[in-house]
Amino acid sequence: MRLVTKDVDFVFHEAALPSVERSVKDPTTTNMINVRGSLNVLEVARENNIEKVIYASSSSVYGASQTLPKVETMSSRPVSPYGVSKLVVEHYCRIYQDIFDLKTTSLRYFNVYGPRQDPKSEYAAVVPRFITRALSERELTIYDDGSQVRDFTFVLDTVEANILAAEKKAVDGEVLNVACGTAIGINDLADLVFSVVGKKTGIEHVPPRMGEIRDSWADITKAKRLLDYEPRYSIRKGLEQTVISYRGP
Repeated sequence: MRLVTKDVDFVFHEAALPSVERSVKDPTTTNMINVRGSLNVLEVARENNIEKVIYASSSSVYGASQTLPKVETMSSRPVSPYGVSKLVVEHYCRIYQDIFDLKTTSLRYFNVYGPRQDPKSEYAAVVPRFITRALSERELTIYDDGSQVRDFTFVLDTVEANILAAEKKAVDGEVLNVACGTAIGINDLADLVFSVVGKKTGIEHVPPRMGEIRDSWADITKAKRLLDYEPRYSIRKGLEQTVISYRGP
C-alpha cells in the first residue's frame, strides 16, 4: 500500500467489510478489517504526506436515536458492531488530522445503490435484491412490517460528494451526511421497484434482523452548505438507471 499511495494527492477510502448482519455474527472480523484496516490506511497516508483522506463512513453510526432526520450534531449510539467500527474510524480520522496534520473528511453514506451492485450475496443490499427478484418474477422479502423508512443515495451522487470533499478545504476535519435527503418506506420502495420493472411479483414479510436501525433519513443541509452538494437523482430516476443495468443487453 505504501507504493500504491506514493506520489498521490488524495486517498478515497471506500473499503470495508460490509453488512450489519455479518458484523453481529462475527464482530471480531468486522473490527479487524474495518478498524485496523482503516488505521493502516491513515498511517500510510501520513507517512506518504497525502494531502487528504476522504473516508466512507455510514449512517449506521447514528444507531438507536429515533430523531429524524439524522443531523451530524446528534449523539451517536450504534446498535451493531459494524456501526461501532465506522464511528471508531471517524474518531481516528479526527485524531490524525489534529495530531499529525493529515487532512481528513468523513462522509456518512445513506444506503448507496446503483448499477453492478452485487445482488447474490447473503448480505446484499435491498435495492439490488428487490430489482433482481422482481425481474426474475420472484417474491420480494421485506424484514419487519415494511413501514420503516430509509434514505437511498444513487452511486453517482455519492461519487460527486467524494470529489467535492477532496476539492474543498472547508470540509477538512468535518463529518457530513451524504444522501438523497428524502425518506421512503420499504413497502413503498417495493411498489416503486414493481412500477419501474413492470412486474408485480408479491411480497413476503419476515421477522426483523438483529442490529438493524428502524428508521434512517438524512438532513443534508451541512453538505449543501459546505460542499455545494446537490443530489441529482431522485429514487425513481436512480432505480430506472439501475434496472437498465440488471436487464442486460
